[in-house]
Parts: sequence; structure tokens; C-alpha cells
Amino acid sequence: MNRHLKWFLLPIVGVLSSCAIYAPSERTALSKNLPAQFSLYPEEVPLRQDSGLADLENRWWESFQSLELNGLIDEALTNSPTLRQSWARLAQAEAIAVKTGAPRYPELGYAAGASATRRSSVDHGHTTINDYSLGLAANYEVDLWGRIKSETEAAALDREASREDVNTAAITLASQVALRWSGIVSQRLQTDVIRRQLESNKTSLELVELRFRKSQSNALDVYQQRQSVAATEALIPLADLREGLLANELAALLGRTDFQSLEIADSNLPMVGEKIPATGIPADVLANRPDVRRAGLRLQSTDWSVGAARADRLPAIRLSASAEYTDSSLSDLFDNWYANLAASLTGPIFDAHRRKAEVERVRAVADERLAAYRETVVNAIKEVEDALVSEQKQRKYIVALDRNLAMSRNAYDEALNRYRNGLSEYLPVLVQLVSLQNLERTRVEAQYTLLQYRINLFRALGGSWTDELQTPSSESEDQP
Repeated sequence: MNRHLKWFLLPIVGVLSSCAIYAPSERTALSKNLPAQFSLYPEEVPLRQDSGLADLENRWWESFQSLELNGLIDEALTNSPTLRQSWARLAQAEAIAVKTGAPRYPELGYAAGASATRRSSVDHGHTTINDYSLGLAANYEVDLWGRIKSETEAAALDREASREDVNTAAITLASQVALRWSGIVSQRLQTDVIRRQLESNKTSLELVELRFRKSQSNALDVYQQRQSVAATEALIPLADLREGLLANELAALLGRTDFQSLEIADSNLPMVGEKIPATGIPADVLANRPDVRRAGLRLQSTDWSVGAARADRLPAIRLSASAEYTDSSLSDLFDNWYANLAASLTGPIFDAHRRKAEVERVRAVADERLAAYRETVVNAIKEVEDALVSEQKQRKYIVALDRNLAMSRNAYDEALNRYRNGLSEYLPVLVQLVSLQNLERTRVEAQYTLLQYRINLFRALGGSWTDELQTPSSESEDQP
């Protein structure tokens, strides 16, 4: 009768242990209320019908056609300490996932022992008794309510979220390297403009001094032009300082300890084409943003953790089996053996609401991560919108700046001609000169700002190129 009951119960236990009665339901409203398209689509950017974001599958920085930038980003993706930390956290998550999923299988262990007991008596003298043992033991918890399955699913999702952390760090790192590199090139261009302006100011000073010696100008004109020369010279150390700080930041991103080894050879900024990269629709962007995927995975992981906490409040069935060989003689060890098979049912009666409190805590974590996911979605759409409108307005600003620059050059030439012909004092020339030189420096900075907005747009769109990243070798393995 017991044997028939055993064969009847085993399929039921198997079915119950293969499912999780507290498995979370799918959240279908996470992407609710997403806009159908970005705000610039109606007038500025036509909506792509393929929405495949094929441009993002490749390394976007290669579109700038700079071998130097390509090499720097490759170096950063290989050696950056920040990215290596993300890889290490991924390895930790993978180990935790394996550890958490281990209870799905029986645990098998062994034990071996040997002892010697020496007895002494008046009648029999000294006697030595040897005992040898060798045994195996197995333990297994029947996952009736799906607690182990829920914990395993949560750990697996945490592992996937850690991989998205690596992708997020890589995308951020690539954009930071591109920004620092372009900042150095831009600063050098501005320094070149300042030096040319300094030479022009010195030439103008020679002209004013010559006219002063001929009594065609006064001492105030000379002092004003000397002040202009000194003010321009003062800009050079500040420009060198900004370039040096950017170089240090870039070297740190590359993981270099010798900051002096960094050499930037490119002397021109990449041209930013008027064609906007394929952005797709907001839903496409969310699918290509690793930080959004990470937030979603963290939320799903917490949903499974809620199920595990609820299942922990129910009884648990544990099975154990053991077999042991014992004998006083090592040669006869395998002649004497015994086996044991046991099952136990354990469950909470009173725990001062500890398990209930754990369920409430994990549910609160799920609410927090749901809000965090929604915030990540909002920020993702905002970053794309910001990058699109910033690039659009920056282009209009550059057009207006070029127009202003052309008019400033005409005004300066007219003021200089009037001064040379003795029709005006030097102050109008100086005013126009300062305005013109400020505009020239602003023009170089405006081009760099436009490049910044394009890089920010690439970063905001995410991409799938991070899937090609390979796990670096562990630095600890190289240590003796």
C-alpha cells in the first residue's frame, strides 16, 4: 500500500516542484503613454519607416573619420578602470546566479573517517580498537511553491541587468572620450586664433606707435592698444590650462598612469553633417537604451523576489538520503553498510511577522523600482529631445553668428580706414577690434558645441554595438 502511494505522490511532487504559484504577472503598462514620435519630426526630421536604427548598430564615432579618435575609444574600452569595475560586477552577478540556482539540484557530499581507541584493563591489558567509515549523503528541497524557482529567476535577471550596466558604462565612456578629445582639438583651435589675434594686435600697436611718433595720434591711443595686446596675451595661459585639464581627464578615462604620454595629433574638428542620425520612434529608443533595459530587468527581478518571499511563508519539504560503510578493519570496510532515507516537513508557526515583513519590504522595493523605471524612460526621451532641439538651435545660432562675424569685419575695416585717414580717433577701431576677436573665438567654440550636441545625441540613442564587447581577462589571475 505504501509503495503504491509513493508512486502516486511522486508525479504530483514533480509537477508542483516545477512551477511557481507566485510567479509574477507580466507588466503590460510599462510603455503606456509613450509619444508616437519626437517633437522635431513634424517639421525638421522625417520619420524613418524602417525604424531599425541601423546606424546605431555600428560604432558611431567612426562616422567622424578620425583614426586617432577610433584608437582612443578602443583603448578606453579595453583599459578603462571604470569599465573593468562594471565587468567585475557582472562576474559577481553571474556567480550569484549560479549559487542561487544550485538548490534546484540535489546536494551530494561525502564523508570519510578513521579513529583508533586504546583501552587498558587489569585483566586484558591494552586493547586498540580501529574504526573506519566512508559515506555519501544527499539533500534536496522539493520546490512545492516555487520559492527556489523565483529566487533563481530573480538572480538570472540581476545578471542580465549587470550586463546592461556594462553596456551603459561603455556607451557613456565612448561619449566621454569623444567629448574630451574634441574639446582638446577645439581648445587648440581657439589657442591658434588667440595667437593670430595677438600678432594682429602687435601689428596694430606698431601702426599706432608710428602714428604717435609722427604726431598723428595721442598717447592714449598707444596705451589702449598696449592694453589690448596685454589682454590677448593673458588669454593664452588660460587656454593652455583648459587644454591641459582636458588632456588629464582623457588620460584618466583611458586608464593611463603616465599622463604625459598622451599626444593628440589631429588639428581639425570633425564636420557635423546636417543629416540627423536615424532616431526611430521613442519606443525604438527605449529598446536600444541599455539603462532602460537595466531598469526593466531590475523591476522584473524584484517581482520574482516578491514571489520568493511569499513562498517562504509556506511549509517546505526536504528529502535526505545517506549511505555509509563502517568496519573495524579497512579490508572489510565495504562488507558492512547501511542506508537511510528521510523526509521532513517544516513550516513557520510564529516568527513575530518576520516573513510577512519581508514580503512587504520586497513589495516596497518593487514600487521603488517601478518608479525608477518610469523615471529612466522619461529621462531617456528627454535626452533625445534635448539633443535634437539643441543641435537644431545651435545650427541656427552658427548661421546668425557667421552673419554677425561678417558684419563685424566690415565695421572693423571701416573704422580702421577712417582712423588711418584721420577722420576718427582710435577708440572706435579698438571697440570694433575687441568685438571682432571675441566673435572669432566664439565661432570656434560654437562649432565644438555643435559637435557636443551630436555626440550627446548618439549617446542618448544608445545602440547595439556594445553587444560586441568581450569580457576582459581578470587582473587577479595575473597575480602570483
